[in-house]
Amino acid sequence: MIPNCPKCNSEYTYEDGNVFICPECAHEWTESDHTEEEGLVVKDAYGNLLQDGDTVTIIKDLKIKGSSSTLKIGTKVKNIKLVEGDHNIDCKIDGFGAMKLKSEFVKKA
Repeated sequence: MIPNCPKCNSEYTYEDGNVFICPECAHEWTESDHTEEEGLVVKDAYGNLLQDGDTVTIIKDLKIKGSSSTLKIGTKVKNIKLVEGDHNIDCKIDGFGAMKLKSEFVKKA
């Protein structure tokens, strides 16, 4: 089975000799370059790999469900924890407390 592109996650990759090629983003890699990582793989809005303990910045204003408050663009969130699910970042935000965020709304600091 040919793996999805590790850069853009395209399913239209193909094999040319011992090299895999993505026609959508032109990324090329070999089987040894891309060893499946054990555990959770979470990327920010720009495709950067996130890890537990990272600091991220919110890239758009986010309304907080059940509240009239809003998390403003540029808010720094320290010491994140990655979790399974739709909202894949657990964190504590100063002034708001414990919160879950979607990785598509943050960038790695």
